[in-house]
Amino acid sequence: MQACYECAVACDQCAAACLQENASRMKHCIALCTDCAAVCRLCAALLARDGEFANALCTLCAQVCDACARLCSTHDAEHCQVCAGACLGCTLACRDMVEA
Repeated sequence: MQACYECAVACDQCAAACLQENASRMKHCIALCTDCAAVCRLCAALLARDGEFANALCTLCAQVCDACARLCSTHDAEHCQVCAGACLGCTLACRDMVEA
């Protein structure tokens, strides 16, 4: 659950920084980071209350985080690299949760 929250914050920060730098060039990164943050928050909320669809959402969260990590890792900006690391951590945590 903590990995989801940390990832959501990193994605929000990355999207905000990309908006200030060059929004048109970073449009896909901004959109994916925003989507990833939303999915991570929802996943954390379902995990916190042991929601019926928590495992299904963890699977989706891992997929979205993996895509975001792959995209952000191609950018040189520090905030993108931080985001990629947080997304990778969340991907692994969600996969572990589903497999447990």
